[in-house]
Amino acid sequence: MAGTHDMRAEKLFSVKDYVCVITGGGSGIGLMSAQALAANGAKVYITGRRKEALEAAAKSHDPNGGGQIIPLGPCDVTKKDDLENLYQELSKREKYINLLVAAAGISGEKAEPDAEKATDLKAKLWNNETFEGWNQTYNTDVTSVYFSVVALLPLLQAGTETHGHLAASVIVISSMSGIMRHAQGHFSYNAAKGATVHLTKLMSAEFQKARIRVNSIAPGYFPSEMTVKESDEHQKSHMPDEKIQEKGHVPMGRAGADEEMAQAVLFLTKNAYVNGEIIAVDGGVLNVVAGR
Repeated sequence: MAGTHDMRAEKLFSVKDYVCVITGGGSGIGLMSAQALAANGAKVYITGRRKEALEAAAKSHDPNGGGQIIPLGPCDVTKKDDLENLYQELSKREKYINLLVAAAGISGEKAEPDAEKATDLKAKLWNNETFEGWNQTYNTDVTSVYFSVVALLPLLQAGTETHGHLAASVIVISSMSGIMRHAQGHFSYNAAKGATVHLTKLMSAEFQKARIRVNSIAPGYFPSEMTVKESDEHQKSHMPDEKIQEKGHVPMGRAGADEEMAQAVLFLTKNAYVNGEIIAVDGGVLNVVAGR
């Protein structure tokens, strides 16, 4: 039985002495996750394809006390050799990891299916999308998530053995786009994110025998390089409220805040009784746009 003093937020959500790894950690939601974990005591390794972005993110956002953000890489998560090298490097530095956040992803090709005449609709989709584009999107947003998790399974299991109670877990960053029926002009991205959602459920069921939890956050509109195409010198992006309001289907009328993503990350990291869940953090979009 827990006493009242055990219910303090700093105790419930402390990740002191946790070791975490974040793919796509140099910007966007990956960086928000790194900040949340490091601010609450974790050692956080961030990796990605661009070494300079990782170094800028770590320099700008390291909490300077308690936890820390450490750039590691570069690593292209679509390449098994890079993922194996990541595992080997982590194994040299750490005996275990408690959390993997799989945040790397791309948006893919875009073509609005807004024509009513079938010949016009075909021309628009046929001419603006390719097999290569679909494959690249799926490879980055789905396949790489699977192999990133598989590569780090031994270190994750060691994290559970160190802290107990299914302490080691994976958070997959999927998207509300993988739940809704609106294509949003990018069939390949939404289809891939739908696959990422289901992959999360498959891994949660199959990897619980290794005592590793797998959950997913399905974000709505959050500022990132993927959504606004740029970052500032601190690897942060800005999404104006009016851009969100123009969409007409976001009840909150704004993008999600860094702190709101941080709260979701800490919840899934620490609550060992949650496994196989998809948590939408979307400002109410799925109450407006048809889903599932």
